Amino acid sequence: MKEQLFTHVSSALGRERVEQLTPEKDANEVKRLLDETYEATEVLRLRGHVPLGGLHDIRFEVKRASLGSVLDAKAINETADTIRVGNQLTLFMERLFEDEEDIQLPNLNGMIEQILPLKELYNTIRKAISEEGYVLDSASAELRAARQQIRTFESTVRSRLEQIIRSSDADTKLSDRVVTVRNDRYVIPVKAAYRHSYGGIVHDQSASGQTVFVEPQSVVNANNQLREARLKERNEIEKILRELSLEVGAESAVLLINVEQLATIDFTFAKAKYAKSIAAIKPKINEEYYLHYPKARHPLLDQETVVPTDLTLGREYTSLVITGPNTGGKTVALKTTGLLTLMAQSGLFLPTDEGAEATVFDSIHADIGDEQSIEQSLSTFSSHMTNIVSILKSVDHRSLVLFDELGAGTDPQEGAALAVSILDEVHARGARTVATTHYTELKGYAYNRTGVMNASVEFDVASLSPTYRLLIGIPGRSNAFAISRRLGLDDFLIEAAEKELTADTKQAEQMITSLEDQQQVAQVAKEEADELRQSAEKLHEELEEAFNDLERKKERILKEAEEKAAEEVELAKLQAEEIIGHLRELQKQGSTIKEHELIDAKKGLEDAAPKLTKKQKQVKRKAQKAASFIDGEEVFVQRFNQKGQILEKVSDKEYLVQIGIMKMTVTVEDLQKTEQPKQKELRPVTRVQTSGSTVKPELDLRGERYENALSRLEKYLDEAVLAGYPTVHIIHGKGTGALRKGVKQYLAKHPSVKSTRDGGMNEGGIGNTVADLK
Repeated sequence: MKEQLFTHVSSALGRERVEQLTPEKDANEVKRLLDETYEATEVLRLRGHVPLGGLHDIRFEVKRASLGSVLDAKAINETADTIRVGNQLTLFMERLFEDEEDIQLPNLNGMIEQILPLKELYNTIRKAISEEGYVLDSASAELRAARQQIRTFESTVRSRLEQIIRSSDADTKLSDRVVTVRNDRYVIPVKAAYRHSYGGIVHDQSASGQTVFVEPQSVVNANNQLREARLKERNEIEKILRELSLEVGAESAVLLINVEQLATIDFTFAKAKYAKSIAAIKPKINEEYYLHYPKARHPLLDQETVVPTDLTLGREYTSLVITGPNTGGKTVALKTTGLLTLMAQSGLFLPTDEGAEATVFDSIHADIGDEQSIEQSLSTFSSHMTNIVSILKSVDHRSLVLFDELGAGTDPQEGAALAVSILDEVHARGARTVATTHYTELKGYAYNRTGVMNASVEFDVASLSPTYRLLIGIPGRSNAFAISRRLGLDDFLIEAAEKELTADTKQAEQMITSLEDQQQVAQVAKEEADELRQSAEKLHEELEEAFNDLERKKERILKEAEEKAAEEVELAKLQAEEIIGHLRELQKQGSTIKEHELIDAKKGLEDAAPKLTKKQKQVKRKAQKAASFIDGEEVFVQRFNQKGQILEKVSDKEYLVQIGIMKMTVTVEDLQKTEQPKQKELRPVTRVQTSGSTVKPELDLRGERYENALSRLEKYLDEAVLAGYPTVHIIHGKGTGALRKGVKQYLAKHPSVKSTRDGGMNEGGIGNTVADLK
């Protein structure tokens, strides 16, 4: 998985973070990491990329500079590149926030805010060193002068040497007409016999000794001057790098903080890019040690071809036992559970459908594969047992335990017995457990343990290959006879083999076959129910939105009307004041207008304010009256023109009301009391016709086979719930107690059963179980 993450990082800093990636044990930290990944996915969704190119790990060089060391041009150039990345990223995020005003990225924004621009240092470096890491002439006047001298002396030396190699006797005295360099000085290749013809200095000779490289006397002084100029250049470059290193060292604290934040950002976006590449989603983190991975895909397999698997563990059952033949996909399901849990605790998104939930375990233990060691003289079984012994020392309710082929490598009966014992111990400690096994003896294990569930991987007999679909609640069954018949084995051989099977084995296989058929029917029904539920939820949302829109329009119209009325009243009052003032003036001037007439006139004008109509008063009184209801009271819901029943008070202004099969929150303004305020049962208690027959308040299962009895019970409970019975009686008799125990276990798990009890003395005693329905 880390190898996949490596392909998405932009720097060595990000790669280091991937290498250091480990699962977290703190739920809040896991949530924070997942939030960071989510924010990065939002940025990629809106922009498609993030500018992280040119980011370098400069921590070592920065620390050296802070201690007074002189950095080379490459290190200083990488420092400038890293500053530029931080500044580009800051600008990138600022523009994103400007364009997307509603976007919330608190974690990424917090990282960006800690990155300081260091523009002055960046400009200083770029003035002296190019983006290719070359010290520019503009770095200092001294450097520019030294390089000008170098170019002048080089031109002089090369010009004089080219005159020599173009002379008439060059072919006689020279091995080749070229100018070359030895010991940083320009020389010409001279035949050994003519080494003294040009004077000067011999700097080297060929391997054969036939050629010597001579610096002619005519260019010795010029070469000396060139060497001095180059020394000046070298000294000046060292001076420039020293000064730049001092400036880098002065900003070392800020640079290290910048690098730290950029490393985190690079790693975070690597997680987001990885999530996008495998179509992963953000899981919800719970603290109940509950796992729910719908349509989970193994993250290391080809996401285009891998078969999704529904994985759930931790609520109805804490141990999952996957049985069935080898190569069926059991181990893939086991590893998928472990890998997805580790991914979630590492802040990675999960390759599942929406609605995935993960949790944070303190420890995850696994015993997977054949760890046989010749050097340690350990067999397969011994190796597994050594690992399991180590696991059992630290398992508790905060652990996830994965056992692959538990108990394998030894005698089947003993191995199966050990597997049961180990599973019981781990289950008793409260750990979440997934175990795979091919032992037939473990198929019935889950039926005798509370909190343990069977599962198997589906096998297509027609194609003689596994489908890799995990079937929860159904143990794996042997397909040997079906496969043999499909491959052409004679029927008489298969029939002879079937006779060798014990009655219990045959019964178990028949039961498993029946469970598989029921599972398929239930799955189809579940999918249809999910579609109906989604459609109903969508319709409810649309209706609620339409109602809210209507309410908003109504409030706006009322407000506008009130404001307009208030303006008119205020205008009328002003006019009245003017009239009264005029009348008072007339009175002062001797008119016969009396004071009570002035008061009557003012009151008449005030009465001009708008009044509520009779109908508005009635509505207001009803609304005020409806502001208080009791649980169970029948009401009329004006919005839907339907009667309903008060379930509970949500707030001073809202009540939860049941209208038919729907439960809705309704404001008091939409509720009216009816003429029958007494509590009315929404569910009739009389018998009704279902599927052509009368549903009775009791079911007699005496004399039924176990499987048929549970099938009848399942159907009966559905009909009884539809009929509205609050209580039903399940008559199973006393007998050996097997049917009674099975009925009670089934009722305890049924979602429509509130509670059960044995029948009283006049109700059949323990031969009758009374169930209260929800």
